[in-house]
Amino acid sequence: MKRKFLNIKFLASVFMIVALCASCSSDDNGGTTPPGDGDGDGEPVEETRWITVAAARMGENPGDGNGGTLIYAIDSEDAKDPTISVEPFDNGFIVPSNRTARLQSSEDGNTIFNISYAGDTGGNYTKYTVEGGQDFAQTGTEISIAPYVGSAPRWIKLFDGDQTGSAVYVSTEHQFDEEGNYLRTEATMGVLTLDLANSQINEFQEHSIALSAEEEANGYYISRIDMPVLNDAGDKLYIGARLSKVDPETAERDSDYEILGSKTIVLDYPSLLNPSVITSTVGHGNTNGYRSINAFLYNGSVYQANQGDPEGSHILKIDADNQYDDSYDFNLDEALGVEDAYILAWRPASNGKAVLAYRHAGSAEGVAGAQGFFALIDLEAQTAERIDAIPYDPDFYLFQYQGFVVDGTEIYVTQAPVGENGNIYVIDTETGEVIQGAELVNVEGSHFIGTF
Repeated sequence: MKRKFLNIKFLASVFMIVALCASCSSDDNGGTTPPGDGDGDGEPVEETRWITVAAARMGENPGDGNGGTLIYAIDSEDAKDPTISVEPFDNGFIVPSNRTARLQSSEDGNTIFNISYAGDTGGNYTKYTVEGGQDFAQTGTEISIAPYVGSAPRWIKLFDGDQTGSAVYVSTEHQFDEEGNYLRTEATMGVLTLDLANSQINEFQEHSIALSAEEEANGYYISRIDMPVLNDAGDKLYIGARLSKVDPETAERDSDYEILGSKTIVLDYPSLLNPSVITSTVGHGNTNGYRSINAFLYNGSVYQANQGDPEGSHILKIDADNQYDDSYDFNLDEALGVEDAYILAWRPASNGKAVLAYRHAGSAEGVAGAQGFFALIDLEAQTAERIDAIPYDPDFYLFQYQGFVVDGTEIYVTQAPVGENGNIYVIDTETGEVIQGAELVNVEGSHFIGTF
């Protein structure tokens, strides 16, 4: 990690000022040192950042996360210390949200962004300065995006230096001819971009999103969208999509149908105009993800996970021409030696190596769903290996996982079965080394949903 060196003469003058202040004040900060401060003797100190742990409290059922979200921040040095205990359920900051909050963090970890999900405050955007522990100071102006994208928006922070967020929705309506025969399903998409710094709407557009005439005649339509990401040029926005299908003879939902090639909606940016749909011939299934960012920019291309693929989840590649690169075939079943791999969440470091949360056909059925695992993957080599240094349990549930902290080549994750204690783990993606860090103190029926 980088180290910061402090000037001795400067420190000496600072200590004189501090000593004078101490002689006329008895205030004490409790001995805490914020990330990046020196140790007072001119020695080099390790530069740290805040690691915000997010915890989802049980609502009615274990692991549902519907009882609200709490966050608690420690510095990265403490996050790596197994003698430190983190108790967000007892001491954490309650994030405004009726259900599990949809959180994002700034690249340096000093700011948390939140858009409340559902309830009276649904659609409200707020941001907080991280001050350590349970202290998160609201900053800037609160704004509601509910009039544009509803009270339960799906949103993400774009990778443009913490400047912009994007929220999306889709509504559908079956269309019939005068005789009542099914024609197609109209899918209307809304896309909004939000100025995160100034809490204001940048742009909002609605579009009808059509598939091919043949696909629509067979009852296919886009039923859910999520996880916008900018291309390398910054002139196109990609939005992941899920397909559903009806039986065109009855217009009733069809649950047993051919899974089509994975699709992504492409829009001009920042205008959000001229929508089109691109299709992969390598991957099949959905690209909208769930709670965690599903697509990332690396080395000029966008790498995107898919879910529900009959051949197991893939990492797909979209190149600078804004089309899928069908020569890139990264299949998780093959790479991991499992069947029905399903990518739940993932995050790459700048070296093209990533930590990926997944389940598969061999996952045990736990109290809240299928057991989850972490893997270390290499986007260029197209390899994947389960991280065995992290302990697994049938109740280790990752379906709602949201956040990974990337700090250089290190990635921070949380591990704890539903209702049980666990730990923060830090994976060095370059060497594969895994550090067991701070203890995570859990409560009945609840779980941890990541780091920010």
